[in-house]
Amino acid sequence: MLFGVLALLILCAFLWNYKGQLKIADITDKYIFITGCDSGFGNLAARTFDKKGFRVIAACLTESGSTALKAETSERLHTVLLDVTDPENVKKTAQWVKNHVGEKGLWGLINNAGVLGVLAPTDWLTVADYREPIEVNLFGLIDVTLNMLPLLKKARGRIVNVSSIGGRLAFGGGGYTPSKYGVEGFNDCLRRDMKVFGIHVSCIEPGFFKTELSDPIKATEKKLAIWKHLSPDIKEQYGEGYIEKSLDKLKSTTTWVNLDLSLVVECMDHALTSLFPKTRYAAGKDAKTFWIPLSHMPAVLQDFLLLKEKVELANPKAV
Repeated sequence: MLFGVLALLILCAFLWNYKGQLKIADITDKYIFITGCDSGFGNLAARTFDKKGFRVIAACLTESGSTALKAETSERLHTVLLDVTDPENVKKTAQWVKNHVGEKGLWGLINNAGVLGVLAPTDWLTVADYREPIEVNLFGLIDVTLNMLPLLKKARGRIVNVSSIGGRLAFGGGGYTPSKYGVEGFNDCLRRDMKVFGIHVSCIEPGFFKTELSDPIKATEKKLAIWKHLSPDIKEQYGEGYIEKSLDKLKSTTTWVNLDLSLVVECMDHALTSLFPKTRYAAGKDAKTFWIPLSHMPAVLQDFLLLKEKVELANPKAV
């Protein structure tokens, strides 16, 4: 009896693995549109999918990013300049893509553009500090998706939304986490609404990766700029050495940082080319072994583990 159950489990595992390896037949006639291609995940994805034979349309924020990407890729790849927070720019870009892809439609949309914004204690911030990451990471993603949907319906294609472990577990104050929680909610609604049209929607949840987005020096500089304008009361509560101690804490967690950006691009690849793409992908050792499992735990355990990593305040009673 026990042997039979074990054999069945092994067979199920084999079939599950085999199912995940089945790929779509032809990619050379398929168009994909990727946002945020100046650097990081988007840049590597554009170069990778171009080499694989996809017809890549890479959206860059800057002319320099566009020029550098074109120098490293084939003539198949086209770039467009896109600010996802500019509705008119998004609309014109969608029209250009429509004219470019014609009757084939759009096989893949990878919503990758994102910014970190300010990461700082909540009581340091104003609503303006929340606005930029929410505008880019959430409203920009939604606007691009809504404008591209008719082309995706035509191709019965795929949508890949790059979220974050910050969309599963709040690890710091600022607009980044709320924006990613919003992406998760939009992703789930979109997935259910688009199923009837044959469009599969996937969400990628990367852990901490070494990209321009996660540069600890830049994050600290932003924190310092806010510190200078804080009230004397808040400065007394946190103490003059708070930012330096925070940076030391950040440096001590470098073992968590993933250096291999291809882990995220491999998730994108599977979501675009598998006959049976996953609903969610966790990317990075920290996401798989710590953040995602912790997101399923009771709030009391989450708070205990995350608060252990917080810097102790100098005088929280100075109110």
